[in-house]
Amino acid sequence: MAAAVAAVAAGPRFLPDDPVRVDPDFMAIAKPAEVALSTAYDAIENTFRHRPRGVVPPAMNVNTLGEVPDSSWFTNRMGAQPMTVADIVRGATTDGPAETGAPLTVIAAKSGGITPGFTMRDARDRVYFVKFDPAAHPNLSTAADVIGSRFFHAFGYHVPQNDIAHIRRDQMRIDPRAMVSVAGSPKRPMTEADLDRTFANAARLPDGRIRIVASLRLAGEPLGPFQYHGTRGDDPNDVFPHEHRRELRGLRLFAAWLNHDDSRSNNTQDMFVPGEGGGHVRHHLIDFSSTLGSGSNALREIAPQNLRAGNEYVMELAPMLRTLFSLGLWERPWRRVQFPVLPGVGRIEAEFFQPEAWRPEYPNPAFERMQDEDAFWAAAIVHEFTDDAVRAVVAAGALGNADSERYLADTLIRRRDKTRAHYFARMNPLTRFVVTDGVLRFRNLGEEAGLGRADGYDVEWSEFDNVTGRHVAIGAKAHGGAGLPVPDHPATFLAARIRTRSASCPAWARPLTVFLRGGAGSREVVGIERGL
Repeated sequence: MAAAVAAVAAGPRFLPDDPVRVDPDFMAIAKPAEVALSTAYDAIENTFRHRPRGVVPPAMNVNTLGEVPDSSWFTNRMGAQPMTVADIVRGATTDGPAETGAPLTVIAAKSGGITPGFTMRDARDRVYFVKFDPAAHPNLSTAADVIGSRFFHAFGYHVPQNDIAHIRRDQMRIDPRAMVSVAGSPKRPMTEADLDRTFANAARLPDGRIRIVASLRLAGEPLGPFQYHGTRGDDPNDVFPHEHRRELRGLRLFAAWLNHDDSRSNNTQDMFVPGEGGGHVRHHLIDFSSTLGSGSNALREIAPQNLRAGNEYVMELAPMLRTLFSLGLWERPWRRVQFPVLPGVGRIEAEFFQPEAWRPEYPNPAFERMQDEDAFWAAAIVHEFTDDAVRAVVAAGALGNADSERYLADTLIRRRDKTRAHYFARMNPLTRFVVTDGVLRFRNLGEEAGLGRADGYDVEWSEFDNVTGRHVAIGAKAHGGAGLPVPDHPATFLAARIRTRSASCPAWARPLTVFLRGGAGSREVVGIERGL
């Protein structure tokens, strides 16, 4: 590092409360309007508008460590603090599963989606949205929904409590106020015949019970979905454009790992949570039944996912033109992928999978703006899932077949490894910096993932002026191992520019800068810059 490097600064680089751990976006506001969003409109709009043009700015809602603060969008869990396997498997379940041993009351028909279902009230007066598998594919979508919700909860997103339960048709009672609309006709009171039709194609256990996903109603009042671009004009707390939120950009990597190709706006839900002086909006991801290779067929019925899922947008010009100009002779490579046929498992594999090439159903403005720093943030969370944790989450789906469980868990582990290998190889994979006993310590996630070995670390220490942004070198370049001694220097702010030397992973030499604040013996890590 040069003896003095000036940087343009509009004010102090680090404020007294940095790094910010909580984004106070829960200030009391008036209830916003409820919105509806057409899936067709969303698909067309995001295919032809909101595509990245020019220089994409960095994520706007991160703290000085490059982390996402807790907010109405996200709560740091995996990676920020130790989670036991039991914690991960428990997911969002806090009040036990639905009470299905007594009469259950149907209070509404299911209003959308492709899975059959309804809304019910259990014996404890809790309201659940109920979905079940078709007879042709038992356990497929219910397992995906439960497994997916556990993973996304552990990532840090707000999700509903989804649990496997079992019911019988003769337990169901219809609330006199329950309404139904059939084939677009006006709403009318729901009848026993309507409920019979709902149950007609449900997969049944040998004893006649029907397996369901019981999704506990979210707290608050529904406002409709959020979009992956712009902000909500009637929510003063919503100040960061959604396409520039790190947790929504990084969601692409999580969705790729689990093949959540249906990660669209209509699988989100904003809720107005009342409080003193008004309330605030809380943002959720919902409906994970189209993950892990579960999806729908040409008739919009639950079935193993189509071959295109995760590989190509519904409308993607380049492959369409290539097929046209080759007179149909060119065949899309993903059409040749082979999948095992296993009970309860959809079309998901790890051999052909390329995390960087993965696609949702149609372009997502936040996904398309994911940069290396966003991806590294997400990959570091994926990295924390051990083999045992992955197998335990898969087991929570209760597939009922040992070969199915083994294949799905093995596939997710291999997809995790490919995800880590790709993104940890693109930049210096050091993280979790902390100063203990006068030594700057860290983790090398690339080494932990088995991608290569660090031959050592080169560090250039400097005194950092928090107002001007000027660096003044302290001593000569130093070399060390996983612990780098902090210079005994009186400056309030110090900076360490670190390169990782690795013959096997040359990209690890891409430097990062770690900023420390405090006096000798009491320094803390206050900032990280990657890729500069």
